[in-house]
Amino acid sequence: MASISTDASGKRRILFVDGDRNRRTLHMGRAPLKTVESVCRHVAALNGSNIMGEPPDDETARWVATRSPAMHDKLAAKGLVAPRADRKRAKLGPFLDSYIAGRKDVKRSTATVLGHTRRCLVDHFGADKPLAAITPGEADAFRLWLGQHEEQVPNGKPVVVRLADNTVRRRCSIARQFFRAALRRRLIAENPFADMKGMAIKANRTREHFVSREDADKVLDACPDAQWRLLFALSRYGGLRCPSEHQALTWDDVDWARNRMRITSPKTAHHEGGDERWIPMFPEVRRELEAVWEQTPKGTTHVISRYRDNRNLRTRFAKIITRAGLKPWPKLFQNLRSTRQTELAEEYPAHVVCAWLGNSEAVARRHYLQVTDAHFEKATGSAAQKTAQHIPVRAGKARHPGGDNAQITGRYDIVPPSANTLVGDEGLEPPTSTV
Repeated sequence: MASISTDASGKRRILFVDGDRNRRTLHMGRAPLKTVESVCRHVAALNGSNIMGEPPDDETARWVATRSPAMHDKLAAKGLVAPRADRKRAKLGPFLDSYIAGRKDVKRSTATVLGHTRRCLVDHFGADKPLAAITPGEADAFRLWLGQHEEQVPNGKPVVVRLADNTVRRRCSIARQFFRAALRRRLIAENPFADMKGMAIKANRTREHFVSREDADKVLDACPDAQWRLLFALSRYGGLRCPSEHQALTWDDVDWARNRMRITSPKTAHHEGGDERWIPMFPEVRRELEAVWEQTPKGTTHVISRYRDNRNLRTRFAKIITRAGLKPWPKLFQNLRSTRQTELAEEYPAHVVCAWLGNSEAVARRHYLQVTDAHFEKATGSAAQKTAQHIPVRAGKARHPGGDNAQITGRYDIVPPSANTLVGDEGLEPPTSTV
């Protein structure tokens, strides 16, 4: 809150209490009351956003950006905004480096993802680009650039990079996060990515692939050793996230007596109750788990002890699939998890399956559950044979792409019965009377 005080000489002041409970006074001189009331409203908004640790609303941010140097210095002196000198010194590259380095709360994999967006922003705008100089229009141009651009390969020629639509969405969303942090530090007046639409990740149904049990058996046979067989079984039949949940699995997590396993999930650890879950030791998983257990030296902690370097895991897996005589499918590991969720959903309630796989029903419907050929066969298999035996036919010219003069290749033409037909249809059933 902020209030206006007018002394006997007509000089006005704006009074407010900051986040440290210090009384602050902004002297306005003999400015008109209407002008002071407008300033007071924005001062209250700035002070409130500082206390809450949130950026000011768009209207107030635009108001600050258009203030005169003298007025801006007054606001900065009271801690309401950052000095403009700091804004001029704030460059894109150094700011992004300091922001990412300061995110000690994120996992290493998340920091890597942040680094990808940082690289793209610097490649496009330049490390010395002032933060405050990046406009919403330039943010739109950055998004278009992400879809297809050149990147310099070390010791090589530039290569054209085409990012998937979801990757573009994700990087723009992270860019908005970067600039939101700059806005909260009062380094910029507005977030150029704030109004950008369409940054939610969408399910790409064209990249879905159901890995049948027949294909899974072929892949298992092509695996080089027991640990690779277990890696695959945990993904295809256990529904684990690879590689984080595989590498976190220890022998202490395996409850042989109750036929269950405790899965530690780094990805969902920040959600309440999402740090771990229990799943059944499915027969396909237990078989491979027992094989690895027999080969594991005493004192070994992790179940997957040999393949803990995940840098080449996907490349190795693609070679195994090829060795099995199959073509590597999109999203190699995620489609294994998606296949298992689809399979289990046919047999168990949704809340049970989601508890086992560690996701929500909404996420499962959007990103995991697939429509398979088996669903179509189940829906039409019993009816197809009956339909084939009762196709309505009648004598006449067959309707072929060649037109009315095309030769009739069979006795009957497959056309719907006409209301004006005076002769009953004749097919597999005995002739009927006129209908």
